Amino acid sequence: MSRSVEHIVVMGVSGSGKTTVGEALAERLGWSFIEGDSFHPPENVAKMSAGIPLDDADRAPWLRALAAEIARDEAAGRPSVVGCSALKRAYRDVLRSGAPRVRFLHVHGDRAVLADRLAHRGGHFFPASLLDSQLATLEPLGPDEDGVVVDVALSITEQIDFAMRGLGY
Repeated sequence: MSRSVEHIVVMGVSGSGKTTVGEALAERLGWSFIEGDSFHPPENVAKMSAGIPLDDADRAPWLRALAAEIARDEAAGRPSVVGCSALKRAYRDVLRSGAPRVRFLHVHGDRAVLADRLAHRGGHFFPASLLDSQLATLEPLGPDEDGVVVDVALSITEQIDFAMRGLGY
């Protein structure tokens, strides 16, 4: 059966493993992976590095840039996996504007697990002190949103297997 082009956004708060899961999922599917953090303007990175949470106005150009990247892949007939926090439904709506079929894989877990991951992660601009602001902003996928939720407590292989089943691959 032939499928239309699809795009999967691996979403969740910082420390949930979006990049690790996204890269593994893209590899399994044979699709390209887009690292959403690389689309943040320098002002956003500086703000987060200083421990200041982003607001909707900060996120708007970043989300539009990611939607444009999804649209480029769509126009080229290339499916993609995108790593992006996509914390609010309104943010996911912007991402969905990039292509007819944008789906979501929400990598979700216990706050203590996420905090521990952030405390042991090096070389990233996002400080652990912003975790609570992201958790407060997070709006889980609605029942009408195309996607699945996977637990960060599972191994990466188990997460990818669960995602593949849940997304129908």
